[in-house]
Amino acid sequence: MSKSLTKKINLFLSVDFQNINSYFNPHDPAPLYKRQIHHKLEEYIMTSVSTTKRYSVIFYKLKCTSPLDKQYAEPLMYAIHRHFAMKKALREEKFQRFKRRNWILLCMAGLIVIFSEAFLPLLIPSNIRIYEGIKNCLDVFSWVILWRPIYELIFEWNPHLKEILLFHKLATAEVIIIDKEKSAEIKED
Repeated sequence: MSKSLTKKINLFLSVDFQNINSYFNPHDPAPLYKRQIHHKLEEYIMTSVSTTKRYSVIFYKLKCTSPLDKQYAEPLMYAIHRHFAMKKALREEKFQRFKRRNWILLCMAGLIVIFSEAFLPLLIPSNIRIYEGIKNCLDVFSWVILWRPIYELIFEWNPHLKEILLFHKLATAEVIIIDKEKSAEIKED
């Protein structure tokens, strides 16, 4: 049952002259289509898509009360699409930094392990009684230093890709405009 609930997600927005400004940052003096969206609108959208699955489809459904209100639909959707496209670009950049940081950390850890496993035993004579203890400590140290970057590279990349995909869906979601006249006709039938 939960699969059917998240296959298609509809985001409903009412577009009219009275509430169009509530969707945007009130301190942004830019033209309507270039304004930043209000954090409450972003919060509503992110809450609505919190159950999104990989193959879910997202639709923006805009309810226009009059033909004059349709003129606000395109600038609103342009601003929303632009907002999430920028969020996607920022998230992709963060994912690239994540990968680069962990690969560098893995290489540095590998060099330290090579140094500790190859050269330190040469410095300590093998006939010393403590030699085996030091070798075991170096083995444990090697596992500890390699654990974090390997774990990050294997298991922690999926949340990054999931968020990038979600922002892509929000930035490219289809827009459906619902006219008040058409919705009244549908209710009467």
